[in-house]
Amino acid sequence: MSKINSSDFLDRDSILLFLREDIGSGDLTVKIVPEQVEAQAKVITREDMILCGREWFETVFHELNDEVVIGWLVEEGEFVKAGTQLCSLQGSARALLTGERTALNLLQTLSATATISQKYAKTVEGTGARVLDTRKTIPGLRKAQKYAVACGGCSNHRVGLYDGILIKENHILAAGSILAAVSTAKVLGSGVPVEVEVESLDEAKQALSAGADILLLDNFDPEMLRKAVELNKGQAKLEASGNVSLETIRAIAETGVDFISVGALTKNVEAVDLSMRIDFLD
Repeated sequence: MSKINSSDFLDRDSILLFLREDIGSGDLTVKIVPEQVEAQAKVITREDMILCGREWFETVFHELNDEVVIGWLVEEGEFVKAGTQLCSLQGSARALLTGERTALNLLQTLSATATISQKYAKTVEGTGARVLDTRKTIPGLRKAQKYAVACGGCSNHRVGLYDGILIKENHILAAGSILAAVSTAKVLGSGVPVEVEVESLDEAKQALSAGADILLLDNFDPEMLRKAVELNKGQAKLEASGNVSLETIRAIAETGVDFISVGALTKNVEAVDLSMRIDFLD
């Protein structure tokens, strides 16, 4: 997996929010379990997957009871087959029961994001193109999903509107022209590259003349992408976007573009099927 630190992406306030969403004024059902009862549990995957989100999973239980012990049998970023036990847990039965759903929701979603990201990364191996995520993330999970994308071997685009400039069609219309939009962005001196979305080779020429650092080639077919690469002659970085799937991405990568952005890494993710089995101790 990529050398990334999960703690740089983990937002404990968000996890507390997720717990409050589920628990509300209190877990009514868990009150039937005596407070002193201890339990042990194991988490098993029912699908092939890349494990991602261990720290999110741990944080859920430790916010409920910091004495819950979690032992991982699989490394973060490791590929495992269906039927593999991922971890064991031991501690307060109430904490395990209350935190189960929130913890699994996070682990299954982030593992799914990492799993699909690895498939895309492997599909473009050897082409020189890097696969990027987008801002099409699940609300509240952007930083976590960005981490999962990197865990799966792809790369992060900007996190939000505050750490990158991407001038799109409506920005251009409001500014009056590609030249005006790029010129104003350059004057801002934000210290980040200026990227411009273009929908034709003519607009690509305008963006290059204006001094754009990156061109987002929107819905270009492979032939148009090759022409854009020839036109560019290394002046700017080129990012392909639109109509990208596992079936089409290899052909797109082979045109010579630098980046390919894929909303499906985070937008269309289907959670991995995980099971947590709990046994109560005498």
